[in-house]
Amino acid sequence: MAIETNGNGNGKVVLEVKNLHTYFFNRWGTVKAVDGVNFAVRQGETLGIVGESGCGKTMTALSLMRLNPKPASRIIDGEINLDGEDILRRSEKDMRDIRGRKISMILQDPQTSLNPVYTVGNQLIEALTHRREHAKDLKTEAEESLRSVRVAAPQRRLHDFPHQMSGGMKQRVVGAIAMACDPMVIIADEPTTALDVTIQLQYLRLLKDIQVETGMSIIFITHDFGIVARMCDRVVVMYAGRVVEEGPVRGIFNNPSHPYTEALIGSVPKLEERVERLYQIEGQPPALYDLPVGCRFAARCPHVKDKCLEEYPDNFDADENHTAACWRLDEIWDKLPSSSK
Repeated sequence: MAIETNGNGNGKVVLEVKNLHTYFFNRWGTVKAVDGVNFAVRQGETLGIVGESGCGKTMTALSLMRLNPKPASRIIDGEINLDGEDILRRSEKDMRDIRGRKISMILQDPQTSLNPVYTVGNQLIEALTHRREHAKDLKTEAEESLRSVRVAAPQRRLHDFPHQMSGGMKQRVVGAIAMACDPMVIIADEPTTALDVTIQLQYLRLLKDIQVETGMSIIFITHDFGIVARMCDRVVVMYAGRVVEEGPVRGIFNNPSHPYTEALIGSVPKLEERVERLYQIEGQPPALYDLPVGCRFAARCPHVKDKCLEEYPDNFDADENHTAACWRLDEIWDKLPSSSK
């Protein structure tokens, strides 16, 4: 698996998330969808957020946009420092101005994120109204936005409705809307899921080209380690609402230090190997309204020991700029008794 990186690990931090908690409240109790998440994104960097469905990736992204479902969920603690300012302290009116201009999001399914009764041009122009100044008229800017994402005949496409476009074309339009106001940070929530493999590759190359041209930062949410290898500079691995490992993409692939990360990478089929049965992670993630006291992966972990069941692990250094929340990295690991589980 070829690993490509942009190497932008030394730019200034444009987004820093500290101890973020987003909870749902329902009849089962408190659902800890995002439970103390920390990470930072630098200018021009691509950060991948990886994990199984239900681990908290999308809810983290929606929390960064302050679009988590209300009143079902609430951000109860933490900081989201965007360009040096904690946007959790800003009003909803202020957030309408921040979204699109400073931080924007490409949603997973363009079929549901584009309004079927408005033309592509109308929807692009609505996004462009967030800009402070307009050097040209909005229609010309909308045309240039489509041209920037390599849409052929952009002047004609402005008059098309979403149903007149292919899936790949609609995803480009969604990208154009998200990038219309030149935000510092783009959140791409599995934007290639609905695309076939050939169009996926074209779209990923397009995102990389635009990133090089504009210097924007990208948070790429995915469960596909192939995309991580191609797109990302650093990786955050999430499990049951928490970050269990974080590091440079090469470090994660060459030295996965949390058993969950090892299992995820092991689940990727290898073309050069013939196996009778593909590897799978046994068991299920814990219910987020009834979380265990210790490590949340302990029930599925082949290395579990008693301490794993009794106490959630600290973050330990696995390598340079590479940490994992696993007791195996602690010096006392070899002295711990094995679990009788």
